[in-house]
Amino acid sequence: MKTNVLAVLVENRAGTLSRVAGLFSRRGFNIDSLTVGETEDKNISRMTISVSGDDAVLEQIVKQLGKLVDVISIRQLEDSCIKREILLVKVQSNEKNRSAIVEVASIFRSRVIDISASTITIEATGSFDKLNGLLQLLRPYGILELARTGLVALERGSRVLSKDE
Repeated sequence: MKTNVLAVLVENRAGTLSRVAGLFSRRGFNIDSLTVGETEDKNISRMTISVSGDDAVLEQIVKQLGKLVDVISIRQLEDSCIKREILLVKVQSNEKNRSAIVEVASIFRSRVIDISASTITIEATGSFDKLNGLLQLLRPYGILELARTGLVALERGSRVLSKDE
């Protein structure tokens, strides 16, 4: 199955997220990742939805989303779009392994944002694969806590998703 990324502009009001998530739930579609944030216009939010499925599934999702009153515009993003995610991870550490953990973080161009006597918290930004690679190298030290934002994406070049589409 292919992973598809949809950019969706919606009305920024109570219940919109619930209606979109409910649509997926009612139709039996699984959301791999969903991020929502206000745009430059405080009345409009942008959803980035990552969903797995073939072309028929994607077509059905787009049609159903288009029927929702709160949805302003929808676009399937190309595979070449810019995709990023933010990760915060708290790793068990001590005096002996602390420098090794910091070195792993620096290899992935991550930042150490907190250190205690027994933990290191790292912030990383990047692609899904990059973040998974970082986690794979940190696992042997003991991951205590993990938070990921989910995917955000924009198309490359001058093409933009607007409410006028």
